Amino acid sequence: MADAFSSSSETVIQRVVDVNLKENTPAEKLFELYQIRKTCAFINEHNFGKVAAEHVGADCIVHYGSACLSPSKRLPVMYVFEKRPLDVEMCTASFRELYPDTQTNILLLYDVNYNHAIGNLLTHLLPEYPNLVATELVVEGEQCYSHGQINRDNNIISPPGDDNSQIICQFGRQFSLKSGSSLTDYRMFYVGQEGATLRNFMMTWNRCSFCSFDPVSMKGRIESVNVNRALMKRYYAIERAKDANVVGILVGTLGVADYLAILQQLKETLHRAGKKSYTFAMGKLNVPKLANFLEIDIFVLIACPENSLLDSSEFFKPVVTPFEMEVACNRKREWSEEYVTDFRHLLPGLTAIYSAVLWNAMKTN
Repeated sequence: MADAFSSSSETVIQRVVDVNLKENTPAEKLFELYQIRKTCAFINEHNFGKVAAEHVGADCIVHYGSACLSPSKRLPVMYVFEKRPLDVEMCTASFRELYPDTQTNILLLYDVNYNHAIGNLLTHLLPEYPNLVATELVVEGEQCYSHGQINRDNNIISPPGDDNSQIICQFGRQFSLKSGSSLTDYRMFYVGQEGATLRNFMMTWNRCSFCSFDPVSMKGRIESVNVNRALMKRYYAIERAKDANVVGILVGTLGVADYLAILQQLKETLHRAGKKSYTFAMGKLNVPKLANFLEIDIFVLIACPENSLLDSSEFFKPVVTPFEMEVACNRKREWSEEYVTDFRHLLPGLTAIYSAVLWNAMKTN
C-alpha cells in the first residue's frame, strides 16, 4: 500500500518516461504567439520589479494560454492568449455543412486561443447568416488585463430591468440576444478542441444543442456527449452528498475572486445541515492525496467553473461542486435543469441577479 503514495529514490531515477515529440513553434513566430513585446510593455507600464518578485513574492501574474477568465483580486493578472492557427476556410465550410438553414439562430463560442481569428470567420459567415451572434471575450476585475479585450469592473451579469437586459456576460464571454428571443432559441457553435471549456458551456446551457469545429483535426461535428447522462451523474453525486456526515472542503484556487466568501458560506451551510467539515488547501488533485483522509465521506471542490466539474470516478470518495453541496444541504431547494458551475453565483447579492437574468434569457416566448 505504501507504494501507492511514495516511491524510492532509486526507482524514480531508473524510471523510463515515454515522451512524444511535438513540432516546435518556429523561433520567428514566438514573439507573435506569446505577444512578448506587449507583455513587456505591460510589466514596464505598471512598474513591476521582477527581481523583487523572486524575494518577496510576485507583483503580478502573466497567464499564458487557455484561461477561464475568472476575475482575480489578489494580484494583477495579464492574460496572453496564444494565437493558435485556425483554418478559416475549413471552419466556414464546416459551419455551412452543420447549419444548412441560414436563418438559424446561432451563438458563436470559441476557445480564447482563437480569438484573433474570429473577426475573419465572421466576415465569411455574417453575410449569409443574419441571425448569427458572436460572443466577445470579457476580462473582469480592475486588476485583470488583456490587449484589445472588453474590461468589466461591475457585476458579471447586467441586472434585470436595465436597457441592456438582453446582454449576458458569463464565463468571460459577453453576447447580446435579439429582442424577444431566449437562449433556448439559439444553437451553439464552438471553435476549439474538446475539453473543460466546452464541457462547462454544455453543462450550464444544457437545454441548447451544440456543434463544434476542432482547429487541430479540422473537422466539425454535432456534439454527441450525452449531457443529460452527465447531469444524472451529478444528480447521483448530490444524493451522496445528502448522506455524507463528514465533508472535506478542497480549496483549489487562491486567486479567483470571492473564494473566501464561498468557503465561509459552505462552512455555515454544512454546520446548519449537521455535517462536520474540514478545510484543505490543495493544488492539483490526485487519487493518492485524497486517499490520505479516510474519515471524509465526500469532498467539495472550490475552483474556477472549468475545473469544478471534476470526474471523480477514479477517486475513493466523490468530489462535488459548491452548487451540488448547496442543493444537498438545502431541503427547500429542489433539483432542476438549472446547473451552476460558477460558485460566485451562489453568494448573496449575486444569486438573485443571476437567477432573474438567467430566467429572462432562458424562458420560452
